[in-house]
Amino acid sequence: MIDLHCHYLPGIDDGAQTVEEALSLARAAVDAGIRTAVLTPHVHIGRYDNTLSSIRRSFAQFQELLLREDIALDIRVGGEVRIAAEIVPLVEEGQIPFIGQLGNDRIILLEFPHSHLLAGGEKLIKWLLDRNIRPLIAHPERNRDVIRNVDKIAEYVAMGCLLQVTGASIIGQFGKSAQVCAQALLDRNWVSVVATDAHNMQYRPPNLNLAFEALAAMGGVQYARELTEILPGRIISSPRSAQLAS
Repeated sequence: MIDLHCHYLPGIDDGAQTVEEALSLARAAVDAGIRTAVLTPHVHIGRYDNTLSSIRRSFAQFQELLLREDIALDIRVGGEVRIAAEIVPLVEEGQIPFIGQLGNDRIILLEFPHSHLLAGGEKLIKWLLDRNIRPLIAHPERNRDVIRNVDKIAEYVAMGCLLQVTGASIIGQFGKSAQVCAQALLDRNWVSVVATDAHNMQYRPPNLNLAFEALAAMGGVQYARELTEILPGRIISSPRSAQLAS
């Protein structure tokens, strides 16, 4: 499986805080059947002021640690970008960490606030789409506006956004409301990717294998593979994706 959303890089956001915790997450990912992980620390202006350059430095150090510890996890550079007007100059300066590409579109893992869908967010998304940057919206099933009315995300799907649901939501680890919302998104065929959003071993481990089993029970093994391996593989396998991760 391929995990397009996780927070292993130690000490640069609210994910792993120590090298030991980061290595534990990587080992657990391998044990869960994840062969490739796109490391996506938060890019949240004013809170986690990460950029492509700073993430690459942390990534290189962590990659060396994985080699030293003989952890067979293929890792790639990425980021989870909080939607805000302030990301525009980062895009223009080449400092946004994309997670890959589909066709001619670079893929940005885009996060809304958990409490609501940002007013005017569609204008920024149109700005991105006009520049061949397609959002993969992170964990919409945990957004309170979407939980209250799942069809509130329909406008973004119609614009061309992809949706990434958290595996732990599907199996109920984020509570009943998130689980019901995740199921509603799956039932509408709006979900493109299922990923872990793993942050720590205690509460948010990289247990994509459990989500895979749940998806296979819903729609068969091929359905589970489509969401956890096939489309994620297309996103990370383009020549430009390799260039972005170098």
